[in-house]
Amino acid sequence: GNGCEENKTIWVGDLQYWMDENYLHNCFGPSGEVVTIKVIRNRQTGQSEGYGFVEFFSHASADKALQNFTGHVMPNTDRAFKLNWASYSMGEKRSEVVSDHSIFVGDLAADVTDEMLMELFASKYRSVKGAKVIIDANTGRSRGYGFVRFGDDTDKAHAMTEMNGVYCSTRPIRVGPATPRRTSGDSGSSTPGHSDGDSNNRTVYVGGLDPNVSEDELRKSFAKYGDVASVKIPLGKQCGFVQYVNRTDAEEALQGLNGAVIGKQAVRLSWGRSPSHKQSRGDSGNRRNNNNMYYGTPFYGGYGYASPVPHPNMYAPAYGAYPFYGNQQLVS
Repeated sequence: GNGCEENKTIWVGDLQYWMDENYLHNCFGPSGEVVTIKVIRNRQTGQSEGYGFVEFFSHASADKALQNFTGHVMPNTDRAFKLNWASYSMGEKRSEVVSDHSIFVGDLAADVTDEMLMELFASKYRSVKGAKVIIDANTGRSRGYGFVRFGDDTDKAHAMTEMNGVYCSTRPIRVGPATPRRTSGDSGSSTPGHSDGDSNNRTVYVGGLDPNVSEDELRKSFAKYGDVASVKIPLGKQCGFVQYVNRTDAEEALQGLNGAVIGKQAVRLSWGRSPSHKQSRGDSGNRRNNNNMYYGTPFYGGYGYASPVPHPNMYAPAYGAYPFYGNQQLVS
């Protein structure tokens, strides 16, 4: 099989901002069995995203580390190690998962796995090639949506109409078009008919809003995609603005809720402009180049981590990670 027995990499979560590769190496390195260690950093700021990966020479060594460290206190902290097997869908970007023949599947129950999703579709359509539930790399839990890939456009078209509302585990699924996003460079992402040049925008515009929907109800619909900072429905207008704390959550909501029925009407979503947004960000043009001034040297060797874990078994090339052989520290 291609499951656990070959997995040699563990995911380490709950990392504090100051924990880097050296810190993890001091924890896991003494076993002499570590190949590479990588802390995932934000491409824009160079700051730790709070999780990383440790790859071992063998599944057995990784398994041993998992047993030995789980629940133990992390050095110099009062918190316990949070470990798991690395799963290749952790933190994957949409564009790597979505192909021309993919459909988006939302409203998934928390226990739905790749296999369950695959089975549901494969039992009806012969050309199903794969299914992927997207995992949140920070929590290790399902984000409640995924993608199913078809080898055949006719099957894909049928699935789009026939599978909407079909139960998977405990809930009916919602099916829609999968729109791969550009994730390269700073071009931001574009949603249907709306490009957004500002990669800091976290405000979603909700058009075609049922006038009877309250701000509370609107917040409830959007809260399942992440922490909502504010919700505004201007008086007498059939629209609203939902601002998220995190940009990625706004992107998920934009993808997941576009066309969803809130109250009695289907909403149209696009990037919003929150009124305060422009003034406070007047410096956005030159901020990117000044990264180094603010953060010392955030990038080791200038690697931008476009997205965690693009390919199974390719941690090192993907990250330009530091090999640690035995106990020797790599000399730069």
